Amino acid sequence: MDQFTINLLFVGASFALYIGIAIWARAGSTSEFYAAGRGVHPVMNGMATAADWMSAASFISMAGLLAFGGYDTSAYLMGWTGGYVLLALLLAPYLRKFGKFTVSEFIGDRFYSKTARMVAVICLIIASVTYVIGQMTGVGVAFGRFLEVSNTTGLLIGAVVVFAYAVFGGMKGVTYTQVAQYVVLIFAYTIPAIFISLQLTGNPVPALGLFGDHVASGEPLLAKLDQIVHDLGFAEYTKQQGNTLDMVLFTLSLMIGTAGLPHVIMRFFTVPRVADARWSAGWALVFIALLYLTAPAVGAMARLNITDMMWPNGTKGDAVSIQQIETDPKYAWMETWRKTNMLGWEDKNGDGLIQYYNDASPEMKAKADAAGWKGNELTNFNRDILVLANPEIANLPGWVIGLVAAGGLAAALSTAAGLLLAISSAVSHDLMKGQFTPNISEKGELLSARIAMAVAIAVATWLGLNPPGFAAQTVALAFGLAAASIFPALMMGIFSTRINNAGAVAGMITGLVVTLIYIFLHKGWFFVPGTNSFTDAKPLLGPIKSTSFGAVGALINFAVAYAVAGMTKETPQEIKDLVESVRIPRGAGAAQDH
Repeated sequence: MDQFTINLLFVGASFALYIGIAIWARAGSTSEFYAAGRGVHPVMNGMATAADWMSAASFISMAGLLAFGGYDTSAYLMGWTGGYVLLALLLAPYLRKFGKFTVSEFIGDRFYSKTARMVAVICLIIASVTYVIGQMTGVGVAFGRFLEVSNTTGLLIGAVVVFAYAVFGGMKGVTYTQVAQYVVLIFAYTIPAIFISLQLTGNPVPALGLFGDHVASGEPLLAKLDQIVHDLGFAEYTKQQGNTLDMVLFTLSLMIGTAGLPHVIMRFFTVPRVADARWSAGWALVFIALLYLTAPAVGAMARLNITDMMWPNGTKGDAVSIQQIETDPKYAWMETWRKTNMLGWEDKNGDGLIQYYNDASPEMKAKADAAGWKGNELTNFNRDILVLANPEIANLPGWVIGLVAAGGLAAALSTAAGLLLAISSAVSHDLMKGQFTPNISEKGELLSARIAMAVAIAVATWLGLNPPGFAAQTVALAFGLAAASIFPALMMGIFSTRINNAGAVAGMITGLVVTLIYIFLHKGWFFVPGTNSFTDAKPLLGPIKSTSFGAVGALINFAVAYAVAGMTKETPQEIKDLVESVRIPRGAGAAQDH
């Protein structure tokens, strides 16, 4: 059985499972569509949250960034896991206790303002759509490779599949589908990692193998990797290269962005009791840790494998030949990925070899000139292909490759579904029912939610064709937007009676607009290529990149909110009482403890 058929079997079986679950758990009411009837067990909700969270950015893209970015990109791990601690301690229990369906509804009621609710909806949609772009990018990569079609065709196929099970299942269908997707993606991620760790270090635990010795050379694996990449003119893998301030702001932006993302917060509205919300966050952190402890090993080991394949005779010998790439079965993966337009090479000096090195390094320039090299000849290596290509690079069995195909698609599709649900809920429940047609029937509200989701899928697919970066980088921008707009409003809404409606609205608008402008200045206006004035290599404000600005935007949000609140009418007493009742263990008044 050829690899394409194996891939189809794994992917087809997983899709049949997801769509079957969606049909079985189809939402029949708005409560089931928005909050799964509030009947999900904390452990299952933790698994669903983990699947919702471990998106294309985590599964497909993060290890690729770690592989080629080294130490500096560990901020992704710290920020995304640290955010769940904030979420579990500061937000999830109180939001569940408030008893509403959506984040925007909480903000509207807490700040006693339809305007605040509308602004929250706009912030939510902008952050979620940016996030979905990253997911659809990952969907295109995965489908493109494993169905052996172009990236664009893969993206369109993925959009149809997301539409099929997200539009009809709602939160109830998505929740149980995501439990299945978590099981698929965690096996798909860890099994290849175990194989590769055994190959390179003899240790079956990848996280431990990362700090073990390389089987062939006997030296520490990380020391060997550091030496190899240094020999090729790249920065040493384990050394910090970037600016410390930017790294701190980036980590903080990811943390508070995590705690402000609507599609994650919505998951805590699905459990029966307030205590279950905190337990759900704890279980989610456990399930996420299984992948996040493995990701650094996957990145480092993949980088070592790739470098060894490009320099099979060592960095002192000759590079791999074009003949070997075309005839050696070990290199068949390169030709396969070349069809997706995400991997490419060119023999620039006509010597029949493909030299892979850092041609921007002054040290390597002298060596290259002496050897007659005309530049780096591995001209295209998209970071997003790394995890999906990893089993092929390591020459693992066909069934492992098929499993990774199913896992990569599960990761991208599960988060896309959760985000689309957050968008549709904001449009149908907060805009249609909350603002324009308060007397809309339940059937009409469900219909508007599904139409909104279909439109969101179409927009995200179109934008996913030309994303502003790799999947994880695009997602980081979404985190910055959530950090600058939604997180401060939630924190002030729960822990401060001083902030009134005017302060909250001014803070959210300022935080969102300032952050969005900073991102557009660096990534292009509305992410249109070529319209940017700055780059992350040369940012506008010193070392602060566009992906790190969310933390600055959040500080501006807090400052503006407190300043405006201090100059305007005080928060009504009944709202102060409501805020106090939400924070007291046994709720009172409008807060719900059930």
